[in-house]
Amino acid sequence: MSKRLSPQLQHITEDACCEAHLEPIQLFCDVDQITLCSKCFQSQEHKHHTVCGIQEAAENYRKLFQEILNTSREKLEAAKSILTDEQERMAMIQEEEQNFKKMIESEYSMRLRLLDEECELNLQRQQECTSDLNLREGLLNQVIQLATELEEMFQEMLQRLSHVGRENMKKLKESEARVSEQICSLQKLTTELEKKCGEDALVLLKNAKYSLERSKSLLLERLEPAHIIDLSLCHIRGFSSMFRVLQRHLTLDPETAHPCLALSEDLRTVKLRHGQQDRADDPGRLDFSAMVLAAESFTSGRHYWEVDVEKATRWQVGIFHGSADTKGSTARASGEKVLLTGSVMGTEWTLWVFPPLKRLFLKKKLDTVGVFLDYEHGQISFYNVTETSLIYSFSHCAFQGALRPVFSLCIPNGDTSPDSLTISPQHGASCDAAVSP
Repeated sequence: MSKRLSPQLQHITEDACCEAHLEPIQLFCDVDQITLCSKCFQSQEHKHHTVCGIQEAAENYRKLFQEILNTSREKLEAAKSILTDEQERMAMIQEEEQNFKKMIESEYSMRLRLLDEECELNLQRQQECTSDLNLREGLLNQVIQLATELEEMFQEMLQRLSHVGRENMKKLKESEARVSEQICSLQKLTTELEKKCGEDALVLLKNAKYSLERSKSLLLERLEPAHIIDLSLCHIRGFSSMFRVLQRHLTLDPETAHPCLALSEDLRTVKLRHGQQDRADDPGRLDFSAMVLAAESFTSGRHYWEVDVEKATRWQVGIFHGSADTKGSTARASGEKVLLTGSVMGTEWTLWVFPPLKRLFLKKKLDTVGVFLDYEHGQISFYNVTETSLIYSFSHCAFQGALRPVFSLCIPNGDTSPDSLTISPQHGASCDAAVSP
């Protein structure tokens, strides 16, 4: 490296002298990180080093320290934000765990009720066919065994939920401690850098490169929140065969269809019409106002239906409460709908439930959604039919008046969408259906 002298050497105080030559210190060797007098500068030791005036070197380092100070402040604010988020997540996952626990217990109670009802149904069929007491006793024993298996399965689910909850809390507490430690380090670093930037030239240059490298190393430490398991991945497996008995034949009501929707002749499929105009509102917002209701409505009892969503990328299914007397007049009030929403962005599938709006995680593409309504018990549940697992369940709902199945597609912004939803055909209930959990 070549020698480089500042054209304007600044005034240096009288006590800043070279200990070896008792000459005023005017220069700084960036390689050896030491101050030099004019005689030191002439030595062979610094012949090929980068040397400049003390004030010039100090200003260069001051700029570098200021840049790191700015970065340190930004990272400190980011760390504080992460800490706040982690603390909020700790409170949130405790609430979510309780919600999922209630959902598991509600699903268990519903399955047990359906199992009892299926038992009664099969006993009646057995009595119509034969009066053999051995068959009746065998059927009762089968129900007892299935009820025991059902209880064991749900107890296992509760244990798994509790285990995931503990692991999530452990990770969040570890993250809280780690981020808190990083905040302390960043606060200390920020204070040191603020002091460093205000120091005189000679004091600033003392151990300048070491301080600079140490500061950079602290800033290289990664700041990231804890990675926890989403509780919605703790799937409740299984399917009640009574769903087939309770499955309803549904058709779409043309009088309630949004103008941009086209219905099939058999009134089981809905799709978007061709040639839709661009929306005038925010193009980034998903507009699910293209709704159609089922012709059938429910004011009591238990009901089940399935919807094929395989050919839709943005859709909603659920129940609706309200009036829709004229075409396209379905209300948008949030309190009138309970919905499951599916959307795909690229290769990522996302599910949402409402109300309140909550995101769920899905490992595989959803092809068919099952919807179960228990009016008296205030329960509506959404199922992944392909995987025979519960997606999400709302319980203790205060249903009043007639409820109607609702189906919705997202209105495209510009390009024509091939999306469509189809109500699955009703499966015939077998007269000799076996009891199952």
